[in-house]
Amino acid sequence: MSDTPVRPGRPSVRKLPQLPPAVRGLSPASALRLSPPSDTWFKPALSVVVASAAPHLTLLALGRLDLAVYSMAGSLCALYGHGLPYARRARALAGVVLGMAAGLAVSLVTASLTGSTAVLIAVGALLAAVQKVLCDATRIGPPGHVIFTFVSSAALFAPQRLDQIPGHLALTLGAGAFAWLVALAPALVRREGPERRAVARALEAAAVCAADPGPHNGNAVDLGPRIGNAVDPGPRIGNAVDPGPRIGNAVDPGPRNRRAAAAAVHAAWRCLLASGRPTPVRRSLERLVVQAEAAFVAPGPSAGAADPERLRAWAARTRGRGPVPTPPPAPGTADELHGIDAERAVLRAREGRRAARRALLRRLGPGSPLLPVAVRTLFGCALAGYLCAALGVGRPYWAIVTAASLCQANLTLSWNRALQRTLGNLLGVLVFAAVLPVSRIGPLALVCCCLFFGFAAEALITRNYWLGSVAVTPMALLVLEFGGAHPAGELIGDRVLDTVLGAAAGFLAATLVTNRRAAGRVERALDATDRARAAAERTGADPAAAPAERDRARRTLTASLVELREAGDTAAGEWWQRALPEQRLLAAERAGHRTLAATAQRRGPTAHAPSIGAE
Repeated sequence: MSDTPVRPGRPSVRKLPQLPPAVRGLSPASALRLSPPSDTWFKPALSVVVASAAPHLTLLALGRLDLAVYSMAGSLCALYGHGLPYARRARALAGVVLGMAAGLAVSLVTASLTGSTAVLIAVGALLAAVQKVLCDATRIGPPGHVIFTFVSSAALFAPQRLDQIPGHLALTLGAGAFAWLVALAPALVRREGPERRAVARALEAAAVCAADPGPHNGNAVDLGPRIGNAVDPGPRIGNAVDPGPRIGNAVDPGPRNRRAAAAAVHAAWRCLLASGRPTPVRRSLERLVVQAEAAFVAPGPSAGAADPERLRAWAARTRGRGPVPTPPPAPGTADELHGIDAERAVLRAREGRRAARRALLRRLGPGSPLLPVAVRTLFGCALAGYLCAALGVGRPYWAIVTAASLCQANLTLSWNRALQRTLGNLLGVLVFAAVLPVSRIGPLALVCCCLFFGFAAEALITRNYWLGSVAVTPMALLVLEFGGAHPAGELIGDRVLDTVLGAAAGFLAATLVTNRRAAGRVERALDATDRARAAAERTGADPAAAPAERDRARRTLTASLVELREAGDTAAGEWWQRALPEQRLLAAERAGHRTLAATAQRRGPTAHAPSIGAE
């Protein structure tokens, strides 16, 4: 052995990976805490009830309630797209219906060709992984891939013949077409409803930011020293950027409020860009977003932005059924609206559609951070299915669905979902045991129970996932009763076993299959933010730059900051990966918000004329 002393400054053995602090200190109470209900909880709840009631009652009248499983696959499509403007919602829901039918077709054909449980589980796990990555890549939104996996996995373990498949798929497509009509029906009454809600959220978030911008950002004029044309990101502590002053032991809430406002404003612009042709109401909504943007990029009384009470009043009137308020004119508003029209035209042109397709392919291609999550889903669903099959569960589809629901963007979210899903399902089987005698009074009682739990699931799930699962579980068990009565003890026992094994397998998959590409996504987001900030500073400092170009650069910077925060939050909840550039991330966020404040300042103060009517 060598007598050479070993310097303790740099260990030669690599440290074992540790869970991030968010996971090590996670308490069940935080995962199970109830949140305020969503402002649109009733829309998917009512939509799925209406979309399901008509097919169910029709089949009940025909005496073929055993076919309700297939019509329900189409009816559940009414849950999607409620945050999208109606023009975009029509296209998105058409894709959802076709995707649902495609997954169901694969399951039905497989079930008709083989009775091997091992093959059925493998196909179910593969379908779940494909559905997960496609839903994430297309960003379809809630309820995501879980509904697709529920339908396709349940169909795998249902008796099927090849000659029955066309009729069953026709039922799904017919119910899906009706669900499409139900989801688009509100456009006849309130054509700009989704846009109004998105703008109202932006105004409310901007009001919070304006009311509490943080002590170090109370004056937007103080942008800090400049290095060339760039704003200095702020003082440093060692190699880290100072996160801002503290109030007692609490961190200054200003950055958190600005991030929330930036995300809400970005979502509002995306919603307006995806809407149909400009109308007087949409023009007023665009002007309101300009006001919200000015309030969050340059918060504080001296920035000239609208005061919080005015923003909240505009939000309330925008969310209501009356006319949309017309805000006072602000410098540069006409130019920005002209830029919005130009950007909308580019997005709708052939080149814009090609760019959107290329972006989708990049999210699905090699190196995408979505692929490790798809591998998690495949491994977790297969493991859950085979474990249940080994323990004698005849149709382990619920274990596959449980494992699929746990495969979230990072380990922290998967842990939270494991707690929520397990608690909700265990309570749900108790609810099922209590309501089963009522549902067996007659076929109509069974249909009414299913519709009630479908409404309750959507009404409660926005409070917390576990609360919604309390209603989802009895609904899923009652669907099995459409084909005939089953022993209650067998249903409850299998469901409890499926839940426990599915949750264990799903979380094990999330732990073993790490998403090491999450850190790479942060690096790419940082580079994109640096480029967007440089472009915004360059156009802002160039007197010859067109106002529309400056506004487009500012919106691009806002979008890059939103993506940066999302990438950072996702990577922070993952484990066993290289260290995140937290110092650079913090510096990029602060510099980006300072640049936004500087560009807003150059546009001039917002006029405080009284609101002049509405359109």
